[in-house]
Amino acid sequence: MSAESTEQRILSVLEDDAQASYAEIAERAGVSKPTVRKYIQRLEEEGVIVGYSADVDPKKLSGQSIAIVGVDVESERYVEVTRALKDLESIEALYTSSGDHMLMAEIRASDGDALGDVINEHIASLDGVSAAHPSFLQERLK
Repeated sequence: MSAESTEQRILSVLEDDAQASYAEIAERAGVSKPTVRKYIQRLEEEGVIVGYSADVDPKKLSGQSIAIVGVDVESERYVEVTRALKDLESIEALYTSSGDHMLMAEIRASDGDALGDVINEHIASLDGVSAAHPSFLQERLK
């Protein structure tokens, strides 16, 4: 088997279950535990694996709401805005995007009002942000 296919199988297992042990990953990917350890260490060092997380159903969270916010940024202020957004504690994840918006931010707050405050006071008010388009997550379907 090629190195690429081994890497893809290991990543597939991790994407399916980030809590899988090396033994579980090895069994499901058809490789040894030392191979899994070696690949995961290399993928982490290269920045391919940037973290491990739990998938959350927003509807079942008590005391927390989640929104995905499309952020439009003036190109000359892109670096400054991106740095400021990365520093906001309420932003769980920040992505560049090739879609309708330059950036996509996942934000979490205690409720819809608090999400609105984060969007209006901390994102939309940044110098260089031309618009913020929130989508409030309601229920995880998959």
